[in-house]
Formats: sequence, structure tokens, C-alpha cells
Amino acid sequence: MADTPAIVDRNLEATTNISLKREPACFAFLSACSISAPMPIDSINLDLASADYFDGRASLWAALEMRSSVSDDSPTAILGFDETFLRPFARALIEAATTRAAFRMTILQETRGSDRCRVVEYVTGLGKALEELVLQPFDNVVLISAATRKGSGNSEESLFQLPRTDSFLRAFARIAYVADQTLRDLLADMERLARRRNSSATA
Repeated sequence: MADTPAIVDRNLEATTNISLKREPACFAFLSACSISAPMPIDSINLDLASADYFDGRASLWAALEMRSSVSDDSPTAILGFDETFLRPFARALIEAATTRAAFRMTILQETRGSDRCRVVEYVTGLGKALEELVLQPFDNVVLISAATRKGSGNSEESLFQLPRTDSFLRAFARIAYVADQTLRDLLADMERLARRRNSSATA
């Protein structure tokens, strides 16, 4: 079949929603530097924030959002990330939850000189770039913290919690897989459309 000239709309928010109301209580904005008071997390979802093609490269930006009854169930982003984030984060969450051992996930940045971040958090500010995430399991939840290197030591800021139950891990693995495939398909569509436009311009 011939390639279609349009990019198919993808509604990640609708296909990746997980309710946490029947799970152990989880909270966000746990750092002392948080821009909000702590809020209970009633549901989470992934959402596509932007998709661009610039300087010969397709790129996109997605977000992990939460909803809470204390904020009228309005979506609140707690993490922002590119297409490289979901696979290692899902693996880190599963490993930390199942082995009951803390997992440190290093965020590999772009080449030097690039101002493009791979992962940011919106808990302590409007898009603070992350160097490392620490996933610390407890009896019922996994605590997600941001780690930064300061001198010879490290500092950690608690960001949010996710359930450590089997039901949640299965559900999160499912939405991470769906979203990862969707984002990569979108990138492929954008590259295809750009090639078609370039070939038409030079014809």
C-alpha cells in the first residue's frame, strides 16, 4: 500500500490511563522544594505534548501526568521525557518493585553543546533537567526521587510514589509498551512524511 501523506492522530491520554483508587495510597509533590503541597494520586496517564521536525530530525516530547480529586481531576504533569525514556524506566520500576532493592537510573544526556534535555521533572519547578532517578521500594509503594551530584556527594529530592502491587506493575508495563510503540511509530511517520516532502521539492 502507498504511504498516506498524513500523520495519524494518536490519543495517548485515553489509551494509557491507570486508576490508582484501588491501589495503596500514593502521593506526589513530596519534596520540600515542591511547587505544590503534597497531593494524592488518583490516576496516571501518559500524554504526547509535542512533535516536531527540525534540522533534518524528528523529535517528540511526552509527559507522565497525574490527576487528583484535590485539584478537580485536572491533569498535572510530573515528568517530561523524549522517546528514549519509557523502556528503561519501565524496566527500572519492575526491577525495583520485584527485587525490593533500590535502583538508580542514570539519564544519558545529548552530546556536549546540546541544550536538549531527555527527562525533566515538574515537581520542584517548570521543567528541571534530571541527571538520575532513584527508585526506592517500600512495602506498598515505590518512591521516585531525583538525584543530583553536588561536590563529592549526592542529594535527593522525593518526587512522587507509584504502587508496588502486581496489578499496577502489569498495568504500567502495558501502557509503557503501548506508548513506546506509539511514539516510535509517530517518529517513523514524521521521518517518512519529511522524506516525501523533500523528494517532492527536488523533483
